[in-house]
Amino acid sequence: MLVLTRKLGESIAIDDDIKIVVVQIKGKQVRLGIEAPQNTKIHREEVYIAIQDSNKAAAESSIPVLKTLAKTSRPS
Repeated sequence: MLVLTRKLGESIAIDDDIKIVVVQIKGKQVRLGIEAPQNTKIHREEVYIAIQDSNKAAAESSIPVLKTLAKTSRPS
């Protein structure tokens, strides 16, 4: 892990297309701004973990459950 010290307004460059800027420091909280290409997915870690868990649960669903779901969602 790389650990850096940055002051308000200073930034960190990741590759050629991602920039992280210290926007605000308030008590023990730091507000960061992230400039990245629009197709780059950026999430808070707890949201990313929830997405991964949800994807894993969906991938582990059994075929009969998916077939039942497909039957119930078809228009009459």
